[in-house]
Amino acid sequence: MTSLRLLSVGIIMLCLLVFAPLALAKEAEYMVEDPEMEKTVNAISEELRCLVCQNQTISDSNAPLAVDLKNQVREMVESGQSQSDIIDYMVQRYGDFVRYRPPMNASTLLLWVGPFLLLLIGVAVLVINLRKRTAMAKNTEDLSVEENERLQHLLAAESLPQAAKPGGSPSQKAGEEKL
Repeated sequence: MTSLRLLSVGIIMLCLLVFAPLALAKEAEYMVEDPEMEKTVNAISEELRCLVCQNQTISDSNAPLAVDLKNQVREMVESGQSQSDIIDYMVQRYGDFVRYRPPMNASTLLLWVGPFLLLLIGVAVLVINLRKRTAMAKNTEDLSVEENERLQHLLAAESLPQAAKPGGSPSQKAGEEKL
């Protein structure tokens, strides 16, 4: 009985190994019969942004919405619409955001000018901070005569050896007495 059970488990495992990849199979991508039309579909798909991924074109994205949009573009190309008509339709439906390379107009002006403004602001902040730092370094007042004398006295005292200092340290005095 155990050998029969072992054989049936083996057959089940073999079936799972053979048929499991079929469960993961996908339907082949739909292509237009005319290769020139497919090039047009791909060119338009490169111009439209995936609304789910936002950093990929619908041509690059595998998101379901991107696949739907690409199929819609394919249908519109097959119906004879021009590239500009299709892009205008998508912009009308989803706004300028759907264009991967949005045009320069009033609503996208900040998008085009923004990086340059940020760079300009960064350079201005850097220049202002450098000027402040330079001004602070120049504005340090010179020492008064008394402060300068005191500084010279402290520097001279540090340069003298410990034994030569007036008074010396108590440990040095004790060491000298033992000699």
